[in-house]
Amino acid sequence: MAKLSTDELLDAFKELTLIELSEFVKAFEDTFGVTAAAPVAVAAAGGAPGAPAAEAAAEKDEFDVILESAGDKKINVIKEVRALTSLGLKEAKELVEGAPKAVLEAANKETADKAKEALEAAGATVTVK
Repeated sequence: MAKLSTDELLDAFKELTLIELSEFVKAFEDTFGVTAAAPVAVAAAGGAPGAPAAEAAAEKDEFDVILESAGDKKINVIKEVRALTSLGLKEAKELVEGAPKAVLEAANKETADKAKEALEAAGATVTVK
């Protein structure tokens, strides 16, 4: 196989849906025995040396909305996921059935709270991180 340049890899990733990219990351992590989230957590924790964790959490301005489970009303949850994201029906269904998964990433506090309320109203179990 020919070696791909960084630009060629980025172009290939740009064509993937969020679900396909998520599946790729999981396969990459499994293949190489690494975790993509660990460096981010270390960087965030190391970003404010000497500051207590509570202050760092209070200053956080980006939140991830995580769908923990769809509950009994899976169809309503799929509809809400589609309303909150630009996913198609198939991708939204796969996201809901593959819970726990992130519905929104790096959203502001207001958007994250509204998404959590909408998903919980549809019957889902949701956490905001």
